[in-house]
Amino acid sequence: MWNNVKTFLLLAALTALLVGTGQALAGRSGLALGLGLALVLNVVSYWFSDRLALAMSGAQPVAPHQAPWLHEAIEDLARAADLPKPSVYVIPSEAPNAFATGRDAAHAAVAVTEGLLRVLDTDELHGVLAHELAHIKNRDILISAIAATLAGALTQLAQLGAFFGPRTDDDRGAGSALATLGLVVVAPLAATLVQLAVSRSREFEADRTAGLLTRRPEALARALLKLERGNALVPTPASPATAHMYIVNPLTAGESLAALFSTHPPTAERVRRLEALAPSFPVS
Repeated sequence: MWNNVKTFLLLAALTALLVGTGQALAGRSGLALGLGLALVLNVVSYWFSDRLALAMSGAQPVAPHQAPWLHEAIEDLARAADLPKPSVYVIPSEAPNAFATGRDAAHAAVAVTEGLLRVLDTDELHGVLAHELAHIKNRDILISAIAATLAGALTQLAQLGAFFGPRTDDDRGAGSALATLGLVVVAPLAATLVQLAVSRSREFEADRTAGLLTRRPEALARALLKLERGNALVPTPASPATAHMYIVNPLTAGESLAALFSTHPPTAERVRRLEALAPSFPVS
């Protein structure tokens, strides 16, 4: 519940930052232009994100007869989550990782690496698959697209402000050049921080949803530790554009000093929360 409230508050803050910065830098017309440009770019990205992500990762579709146990696990979890079964892909990489993509539940896909299938036991694999289905169920791809649209609009506005200088509706200016420079630099940075905070919040919520779905949150906790160690040895071949989609951050190993700039929360904190959830489901 708190993660959903936190996401709403972060998106509200991002919206307020967009409106305030737009008015200060470029007036209403600049605000509308920046929002329009970002909206167009992110709608296109949202609509084609599944194909782009799968192509960039090198994921290959896997038919039921090629991996019946994997299809069966995903089908059972999807049924429990009241979701249509997503398409199933395998990434030819020894790095253990996974992601979900698709603009909605009817057009979703789950991709897992070959390395992940080798290092996890059955309960751990179910935890990871449930985490990815949780992203689909919680509409996290749509939420990420909204956050990206708002952050992108702020970036566009900052560029407009840097090029044209501050303007207001009565064309008398909106402050000193120093203030304008501050907005141009600070606003996109603040937007990025909020967008990353949204991403981290959705990871926590997907972990929690997966724990409730499988009733084995400790299994997902074990899996996360294995995946973090595995990516430290064999990093997932991912780009910054797709890094946020994976269950563990493929671009950094272990805890990062720059936590505010991470797409994922610290693994230790994710494990702590899952272990705190575990007593709700005593082993029979």
